[in-house]
Amino acid sequence: MSRIGNKPIAILDGVTVAINDRTVSVEGPQGKLEIEHRPEVTVVINEEDKTVSVSRENDDRESRAFHGLTRSLINNMVIGVKEGYEKKLEIVGVGYVGSIQGDSIALRVGFANEIKHKIPVGLDVTCPDQNHIIVKGCDKQQVGQFAAEVRAVRKPEPYKGKGIRYDGEYVKIKPGKSAT
Repeated sequence: MSRIGNKPIAILDGVTVAINDRTVSVEGPQGKLEIEHRPEVTVVINEEDKTVSVSRENDDRESRAFHGLTRSLINNMVIGVKEGYEKKLEIVGVGYVGSIQGDSIALRVGFANEIKHKIPVGLDVTCPDQNHIIVKGCDKQQVGQFAAEVRAVRKPEPYKGKGIRYDGEYVKIKPGKSAT
């Protein structure tokens, strides 16, 4: 029994949801997103309560999984086009800096060369200073994916804590070999 899938999605003010066959498109002030849902589930818009409902045809394991997933994806789309999503990254380390150069982000994080990472279309990436990166966009998956790719360039290491981490991420510092 999917508790998430049975919960209706409220359509926020300024957001329009349209269904064409199996394609759900959501448009709002931040942008426009589309998703094609699986045939195991059906999506219906209720105009009078301004909600979107997701239902499944049967109780197969796969259908139950796609039921909750589809509802969560549509809900994330509605929130994304209304408010947007944001991930903050922090660069820690002496001489470690990040900057925006055209349509890519340049990272100097202890390697011999500067690492350049192309910014995907639809994302707004800013560097308020050399040690912080802010990734904004209306697609939750795309924002999280790009932030994870930037963090993967130099993950925080456990001895000094140097590297790229999410803002507020706690890195447990290990004692060195002289601590015995």
